[in-house]
Amino acid sequence: MPGTTILIIIGIVLVILIALIGVFVSKYRTAGPDEALIVTGSYLGSKNVHVDEGGNKIKIVRGGGTFVLPVFQQAEPLSLLSSKLDVSTPEVYTEQGVPVMADGTAIIKIGGSIEEIATAAEQFLGKTKEDRENEAREVLEGHLRSILGSMTVEEIYKNREKFSQEVQRVASQDLAKMGLVIVSFTIKDVRDKNGYLESLGKPRIAQVKRDADIATAEADKETRIKRAEADKDAKKSELERATEIAEAEKINELKRAEFRREQDTAKASADQAYDLETARNRQHVTEQEMQVKIIERQKQIELEEKEIQRRERQYDSEVKKKADADRYAVEQSAAAEKAKRLAEADAKKYSIEAMAKAEAEKVRIDGLAKAEADRAKGETEAEVIRLKGLAEAEAKEKIAEAFEQYGQAAILDMIVKMLPEYAKQVSAPLSNIDKITVVDTGGNGEGSGANKVTGYATNLMSSLQESLKASSGIDVKEIIENFSGKGNVKQSIQELTNEIKQPRKKEIADRQIEE
Repeated sequence: MPGTTILIIIGIVLVILIALIGVFVSKYRTAGPDEALIVTGSYLGSKNVHVDEGGNKIKIVRGGGTFVLPVFQQAEPLSLLSSKLDVSTPEVYTEQGVPVMADGTAIIKIGGSIEEIATAAEQFLGKTKEDRENEAREVLEGHLRSILGSMTVEEIYKNREKFSQEVQRVASQDLAKMGLVIVSFTIKDVRDKNGYLESLGKPRIAQVKRDADIATAEADKETRIKRAEADKDAKKSELERATEIAEAEKINELKRAEFRREQDTAKASADQAYDLETARNRQHVTEQEMQVKIIERQKQIELEEKEIQRRERQYDSEVKKKADADRYAVEQSAAAEKAKRLAEADAKKYSIEAMAKAEAEKVRIDGLAKAEADRAKGETEAEVIRLKGLAEAEAKEKIAEAFEQYGQAAILDMIVKMLPEYAKQVSAPLSNIDKITVVDTGGNGEGSGANKVTGYATNLMSSLQESLKASSGIDVKEIIENFSGKGNVKQSIQELTNEIKQPRKKEIADRQIEE
């Protein structure tokens, strides 16, 4: 039982809630953007509520919604859409007494403020849209007739904008009392049955036509004048152009003739220059070929001369080596013995000096020790140089003694036996020449052509004694002349011996002073 009671209570509560929701949904009214919801009754609240002079209240809802209390309130929609009204009048006498008729178009709507909507709701709530439009049309037509009667036909005809603005100004005051506003008002047509308006336009039309004819005639005249002037200028320009063309053609022909003349002259000069240049080139080529041949021959001769000189130097070197070997064989024994004695003395001296320097090194500072070492090194090098000079002097002395010992006959016999071998070695390079090409330039002198080739051998033989003298100091010519009675070779050898001995004696004296 208790459970059943609870279920019954819950069911009753649910039914009541559903009923309340249904009532709320059915009594909640909304207004679209093109309408206003007019709510009247009690408990309207204070928001969007308009109170008139008599204390009457209405609630206006736009673009939203509100809950309408059952029994206490009621709500009706009011359209805010604009309406188009065609306004026309019968014949109305103007200020001049001329009967005219006018047609116009007006766009009206309910104002957007709370006051205007409240006024329109008071006037049109419960009426149809047609009733509202008819009432507004009657107001506009009445004011249109009133304005027509206060203006002249000329004013209406010439200034329709002013006419429509005046109608809109006067009618707006009465429509505002109905909550309506005029969005726009235009006059479509003004007419009359007596042809008055047509007559007003005829003078102007005639004047316009006359002005048009005059303007057309003036334009035709100006056109003909301009055309004639243009034709004249065109013909003048054509003549000037033809003259200029003829002058240009004349100048062009003269330039062509001058160009052809210059071209022919240049061609003739070029042909002549070409022939001259060809001859010069041919001559130059011939000269170059001769120069090449001469240079080749000169190079060949230079190579031959260099080879001869090389052979001469080689022979001189071999002869000198042989002479030096003979001379050194005599000198070597004495020089070696003397060098040994000098080396032993120097070694002993160096040993004593080294011991003394070693003792001094212990008490000297590093700077003095280094200076002393440098000085000792310098003395050693000087001693080596001095010993080398003494050895060379002794070698020269041995040569002088050998010359003095042999005598004239032995020296001459040795030289005569040596000359064939010396000449053979010097002329050996000539035996390696396979072929010699002689270019004879036509000279008659001895130094040209084949004579020059035979002169090589003669010059070579005459240069033997010079090379022998340069390499060994022996003048073969002087020895032969002395031997044949034209000189005294003994005296020359004695002088040579004295010259060699003199430096030797000086070296020995210097050596004794130092020791």
